[in-house]
Amino acid sequence: LLGCISKVYSVIIRFRNIFYDKHIFTIHKTNAAVISIGNLTAGGTGKTPLVIWLCNEIVQDSRLKKHNCKPAILTRGYKTTENHGDEPEILSKSCPQTEIVINPNRVVGAAQAIGKFNANVLIMDDGFQHHRLSRDIDIITIDATNPFGYGKIIPAGLLREPVSSLKRAHAVVITRCDQVTESQLNQIEEKIKNENPQIIISRTIHRASIIKTLDDKEINLEYFKNKKVFAFCGIGNPKAFFNTLKNLDYDLIGTKIYNDHHQYTDSDIQDIGNQAENNEAEIILTTQKDWTKVSVLKPAKNMNLAYLQIQIQFITGQDKLRDLIEETLAGKISRID
Repeated sequence: LLGCISKVYSVIIRFRNIFYDKHIFTIHKTNAAVISIGNLTAGGTGKTPLVIWLCNEIVQDSRLKKHNCKPAILTRGYKTTENHGDEPEILSKSCPQTEIVINPNRVVGAAQAIGKFNANVLIMDDGFQHHRLSRDIDIITIDATNPFGYGKIIPAGLLREPVSSLKRAHAVVITRCDQVTESQLNQIEEKIKNENPQIIISRTIHRASIIKTLDDKEINLEYFKNKKVFAFCGIGNPKAFFNTLKNLDYDLIGTKIYNDHHQYTDSDIQDIGNQAENNEAEIILTTQKDWTKVSVLKPAKNMNLAYLQIQIQFITGQDKLRDLIEETLAGKISRID
């Protein structure tokens, strides 16, 4: 049954892409450089850390700073509420020099970013499937631990569209490369190149940088080495988070998985605390994404709760990706000016 639904959905996606390619459906151009960061699969592929890296590169890198870039992030704000932020809150805190525009309509969001903030670089978060807004660069994140969503379109697999869609991308950033073998990485790159021989490929890892507690205290990663840790999360790829903790040599004595974008309740926190206590955990760890929703619930002070802060680190291909971004921004912003 899922296979049949998947085939129908695949046909719809293919025709939709063709209609945009043939300009039967309208594509809106905007008076700013547009960089889209998206993916082929549903679930967490590491887009948010890459968006943060890109924003900070644009405002800090000497080659990019000279173009007088004024970046803004366009995000749909999935399941975002007034008191329970998610990616937008993380982006706001991690990219203080970049404006955040939350609007499910990317065309309207782009107009808001340009009109209100005078932005000349728009970074479209989760934008690969949003054809209505024209973009200058399409960057795809591919999770090395599950690169092609079991090879099937949702709901039978995790692919949001066929792998052949890589043909319209300019760059691929493979994430979590430290969690697979070199042979697996080579196979992933070979499949990408088969679809798009000219595409730029970068390899990255998600590097844990620090642990932060309820009172915003920072704890060195080494402190909990070989100590009992209870972990929970509501993200697209929970296994990757737990593997990160194991790679830090933490004694992962218990875990709890919630649905992606889960909105936590006081009852959830109490349940997590009870499970951690029953397992004699010395600390309860979650992701920064989950933390934005957990911390506003004000867990008990005696609950040793903290989150693991993650940063993206390039292994290969960073210079080529930077060159692509710099050349694109130089050409587009100079025409705008």
